[in-house]
Parts: sequence; C-alpha cells; structure tokens
Amino acid sequence: MKRKLALLLALVLTVMSLAACGSSKTESASDATAPTETQGAAGGNGDSKHLIVAWWGNQTRNERTQAVLDLYSQQNPGITFDGQFVEWNDYWNKLATASAGHSLPDVVQMDYRYLEQYVSNGLLIDLKPYIENGTLDVSGIDESILESGSVDGGIYAISLGVNAPALLYNKTLLDEHGIEIKDNMTMDEFIDKCREIYEKTGYKTNVAYGNGDNFIEYMLRSSGKILFEEGKLGVDSAEELKPFFDIYEIGMKEGWHVDPGIFVERNISVEQEPIVYGSSPETMSWCAFYWSNQLTAVQNAAPEGMEIGITTWPADNPKAANYLRPSQFFSVTVDSKNPEEAVKFLNFFINSVEANNILLGERGVPPVASVAEAITPQLSDQEKLVIDYINNVVTPNSSPINPPAPDSAVEIFDLIDKLEERLCYGEITAAEAAQELFEQGSKIMAGN
Repeated sequence: MKRKLALLLALVLTVMSLAACGSSKTESASDATAPTETQGAAGGNGDSKHLIVAWWGNQTRNERTQAVLDLYSQQNPGITFDGQFVEWNDYWNKLATASAGHSLPDVVQMDYRYLEQYVSNGLLIDLKPYIENGTLDVSGIDESILESGSVDGGIYAISLGVNAPALLYNKTLLDEHGIEIKDNMTMDEFIDKCREIYEKTGYKTNVAYGNGDNFIEYMLRSSGKILFEEGKLGVDSAEELKPFFDIYEIGMKEGWHVDPGIFVERNISVEQEPIVYGSSPETMSWCAFYWSNQLTAVQNAAPEGMEIGITTWPADNPKAANYLRPSQFFSVTVDSKNPEEAVKFLNFFINSVEANNILLGERGVPPVASVAEAITPQLSDQEKLVIDYINNVVTPNSSPINPPAPDSAVEIFDLIDKLEERLCYGEITAAEAAQELFEQGSKIMAGN
C-alpha cells in the first residue's frame, strides 16, 4: 500500500513537466469531481448508464472524440457520457488524484510508458475475459499490436492507433528558401540544417524542449542502448548521455535553439507550439518533435497558407533508433461501476467504421486493418501522408519498441526536463547535466 501511495504522489508531483498536446471547447477534466449519487462512474437507474471517458488531446481530437461519444449515445439509448480532457501535463495529475480517491473515470486514455505502473498498482481491469466471451472483438488487430497492451499475461489496454516519432516542419518556409529536408537525417546533418535555416530565415529550432525524455531514448537506441534496465540505467557512464545535452548546448551557444523563456507563459499544446505560434522568427521554430498522428492537429493549428511536412527524427543509426508504437490506448478502470458497458463502448470505438469515419485516424493508423482500409477514401491529404509515412518510411527502416518504462521513470523524466531547462538557461554545461543525470538517475533506479 505504501508503495502504491508513493507512486501516486510521485505522479502528482513530477509528471507536470512532461509535454504534450491539446485543449478543447467541451468540459475539462479540471472540472471533474467524484461521482455523485445520480451520476456515478457508470451508475444510474434502470437501463440508464452514465460513462466517464477521459483523454488528453488537441482541438481536433477533442471534437472528433466527442462526436463519437454522441454517436454511441444515439445508437444506444440510455447510455450517456461525460467526455473529459485536459492537456498532457494535467491529465496524469488528475488521474493520480482520482485514483487515490477511488474515483477514476470508467474509460481512460492510457500511454505505453505508464501502462505497467497503472497495472501494478491495481488500477485497470484485465480485458482478456471480455475478449474471450466476445464482448470485445480484437480479431482484426495484429498480435504484436494487441500484445503491446499486455502485462503479466493479462490485456489491460487496447491500442487506438499506430504511430511513430515524427519531425514535423514548416515546409512552406523551407520551400520558399530552397531548403530541402530528407528522411533519416544523421545528427550532424540535422544540426547543420538547423544552422542553415537560422542563417537563411531567422527561424530557430525547438529540440523537444520540455519533452526531451522521448528524444534521449531515441538517441540511445541509435547507439544500441536503452534508458532503463532492471534496477539501473541502461548506460555505463555519463559520457553516453552527453550527446543528448550537447545539442542544447550547441544550439544555445550558436543561437539557433529557441530561448526557453518563450515557454514561461505558454501552455505546451499544439496550438501554442513555436512551429505555429509566435510573433516573429525569433520566437518561432521551423520544426517540432512530435508523433506521426499529430500531423493533422498541427496542420489545423497552423496559420493559413502554411504547409506542414513530416520526416524522421535525426539519428546516426536510423534503423536502430526508429520504431512503431501504439499511439495511445483505452483502458477500463477498476472504479467503473459498469465495466461491461465500458468494454462495449471500447469495442465500438475500435471496430465501428462509422465511428472511425469520424475519428479518421487522428490517434494513429487504426489497429483494425479492415477499418483502416474502409476509412482511407475519407482521409485528408495530411492523413494519407501519415499512412504513407508509417508504411513506406518507418516500417521498412525501424526496430522493435523498447519495453515499457518502470515505475521510477517519472522521476527520471522529471530530472531530464529540469536538467534540460538549467542547461538552456546557462546554469550548467552539457557535461555537468549528463553527469548529474547519470548519478541521480542511478540512485533513483536503485532506490526503486
């Protein structure tokens, strides 16, 4: 019990530094409270059932998800929903608080990095019995994708889409200046491109600021390393971590990396990312380190006339670094008063062509192959570009995804972001940041 409470507290205190995307017009999870007598997690009288569904997201995701909730209610009289969402940072804070009070939503959007933690703390239900009795049809999902939601033999999460790391960039700006971007850039090629773009356009580069934990793992994969091993970091010295921090140090010294001060008064969301938001080139970035499924949202947030391109994150060994991953999952929580109805909704979400003609792969390429094929004619040019990117750029040139992060990962990720911030403000050097991450990270891993 103490270990469970410690994890929840760690999530509340540390995960706020992680970056992500999204805001929306409908009710925010910040307004969510514990279920009332008349509006439980899935309560109600007679056949009336009320389900709370929570997710993090951008404006596009929010609108499409809410439309699917409305469609399900129309087709299933008596089923109503409370759709709740916030940005990534606040999302995990809210879930941690709700889990401590046994008031988790019925259905929660889950991330690969946190799945094992939530399962080990007894917060999610095993979906395997519902698969075995036919309530949840996963026959159209590839076994490897289905397995990504498995922990200790149970299935606790169903993938909502497949995506990959993606460097999104201002194609219009670069085309105007005759600057070409190629897939599978090495790190040196990427840094040279950052210099060239800054010199020719004045636009700077945002190297995953505030979300560097994903990129450092990507870089380590390129050198055959992983960030986490059993009870320790997956590197043998601080020197193996230094190349990650070198990028920020070089960028700040040479002037082509964005100043961290621009994030002080911004919510880190798609709509306020420097690639689409800023008053001048000095406060804007030509690129964003995102995921492939976020191309549509970034394009929708971009000013009129700006075309967003997509390519791979830079790595010296692209095949070793790149990977396919479940973009997000849906999981049913132990606090749901009607888990069977929650599972029925999940089944609809992944298998209904009608629902997915609304969702249109915003969370990634649909995991059910027949559904992905059926919605293709309805996709926008950007959405078709994502499928082409997944199928023809990443899939042939990638390696298996790393195992899920351990419980102590949230503390490591928080430490990375703090070191990154101190480095960009000139308080420490890249070598000092790498040494502190190695020493403190090793203590965190050993202690957990």
